[in-house]
Amino acid sequence: METQQPVKVAIIGIGPVGMIMAALLKQHGCEISLCVRNKIKMNLIKSEGIRLEGKMKATVMFDHVFETIEEMAEAKIKPDFIVFALKAYQVKDAAASALKLDIDNTTVISAQNGIDVESLLIPVFGSDKILRMVVNYAGNLSAPNVVNVTFFTPPNYLGSIDDNRTEQCAQFSKLLTDAGLLTKDVNSFEILKRTWEKTILNSSLSALCGVGRLTMAEAMADADTVELIEQIINEAVVVAEAEKIRFPDDFIRSCMRYLKKGGNHFPSLAGDVINNRQTEIDYFNGKIVEYGKKHYVRTSLNLAFTNMVKAMTNKNIASRIPGAAGNFKKNIINKGIVRDKKSSLVHQGGPCFLGVDLGSAYIKFTVIDEKQNAIFRYIIPTLNKERLMHRQIMQAIHSDFDIRYSCATGYGRKHFIESDIIKTEINCAAAGVSRDFHGVKNIIDIGGEDIKIIQCDEQDNVLNFYMNDKCAAGTGSFLAEIAERAEIPVSEMSHLAARSNYDKELNSFCTVFAKTEIMNWIFDGISIEDTARGVYLSIANRVAKMKLIPGIPTIMVGGVIASHPYLQSLLSERLNQTIQVPDQPQYIVSLGAAIIAQKNWLRNQSTDSKLKNNHNESISR
Repeated sequence: METQQPVKVAIIGIGPVGMIMAALLKQHGCEISLCVRNKIKMNLIKSEGIRLEGKMKATVMFDHVFETIEEMAEAKIKPDFIVFALKAYQVKDAAASALKLDIDNTTVISAQNGIDVESLLIPVFGSDKILRMVVNYAGNLSAPNVVNVTFFTPPNYLGSIDDNRTEQCAQFSKLLTDAGLLTKDVNSFEILKRTWEKTILNSSLSALCGVGRLTMAEAMADADTVELIEQIINEAVVVAEAEKIRFPDDFIRSCMRYLKKGGNHFPSLAGDVINNRQTEIDYFNGKIVEYGKKHYVRTSLNLAFTNMVKAMTNKNIASRIPGAAGNFKKNIINKGIVRDKKSSLVHQGGPCFLGVDLGSAYIKFTVIDEKQNAIFRYIIPTLNKERLMHRQIMQAIHSDFDIRYSCATGYGRKHFIESDIIKTEINCAAAGVSRDFHGVKNIIDIGGEDIKIIQCDEQDNVLNFYMNDKCAAGTGSFLAEIAERAEIPVSEMSHLAARSNYDKELNSFCTVFAKTEIMNWIFDGISIEDTARGVYLSIANRVAKMKLIPGIPTIMVGGVIASHPYLQSLLSERLNQTIQVPDQPQYIVSLGAAIIAQKNWLRNQSTDSKLKNNHNESISR
């Protein structure tokens, strides 16, 4: 008896929709191939798999994960089904690349939101090969490879757009249903109706929420916006009826009831508007307007929101063109640009590289040029109330610098999907320090939540490293809390300590007990100058007890030494050697990340050049 071969499914587009489908189908026994354009997400999926949380729970590993469709083709992937789970505006290029796969017997599935999105696939594959899917589940990314599944309102719908692939439609519907995503296979007329139904729901809120910066719950809680939403739906229903698509008499009422269940989050298109990304408005409200014109039906509200989103999108796209940043982005550039002593710009154009250090307290951005000179630096609090701030900084950077490659590091590096690669802060600190301090060395990095000792060999490679083992003892957060309890301004702490000869240190490194001890000092009448020096002594003595190689250069970096320079004097005295502090010590780790980004880019360029030369040689033979 022959063993039945698993169904082979290639999924192009690994957002929440694609990730949920991939995880459940793989768990069900399908052979899944993934195209993951983002390198960080790709590496995480390769090493940790896809994890589903929330309404669905699963952790699934994958054997076939590719960065491009071309790589998928080189691996001789022959899918039975290929699912496009992309934004509508990404489909055209992806479909063209998919022709490189062996797809003679493949069924193509369009799993995008919007009206007529399947038409983007027809010129490439032909209408007889295409199924249209209406997806009724969703989620948010809580990490690049982790989806918080927020809802599933079954069933999904799947239909052959010209009823030529009903057998394959039934097969894939059953696969999804058996995997846990109840899906109903329908005919071409029903799938068209369900597509309009879903698009009307999406169009009713998405543009409004994007323009008004409202969550779904906020939009449905306001009587004025509810009236707008109802009128947007009403316009769309009139257009649909002109297209011979009939809805029940209570359809508008059902839509409003459904939308009232919307959570306190932004619809996908609204998120794209808010985050300055291209949108699918042409296939949402824009399609309702287009079909309205066809039948001479007025669609004033849908037209207004379509044009507002387009105007905002065009403005955002223009702001990314080099030299065309808006005033806000220009302010970011002017604040962060590095100038020489004569106040002239250091940057002279050419390839640039970006390092982002996502620390526990602050996010640091550094851009370097080809000579590894820092040409831009910027810093914002990690818990900044303005959630979009780091995206605006990234847009400003890309608008004024030709960023060829980027690297993220720090505590939040795995959640920062805008970079090409990620590295640990250990490696980045070593790379940043080694630009100006070559050879064997100790590196002391005191950050917001930890203390690191890094040892480098003669070739600037990390030989070993050690970290403090007692919560946040002696770190930036410890200093900030102790200074607050002692009512010492952090900006004045070094100056105050320098005036003291006090030799008593804190006995406790637990923040709670240390605060009590500080209060006892205050009750005993110890001056703030002596208190400040006593706190620094405690940290200096703690660092000195860590594993530092004696007799070699020691360099201190991080946000703490940037804000507390007196620590340099105390540690030099305690270790009986001069502790060196580089320029801009708080940015050293992000500088190192930028340097690593440059080295990776150069390595890739060299590899590509060798491959090209080998290819040319083989042709010439």
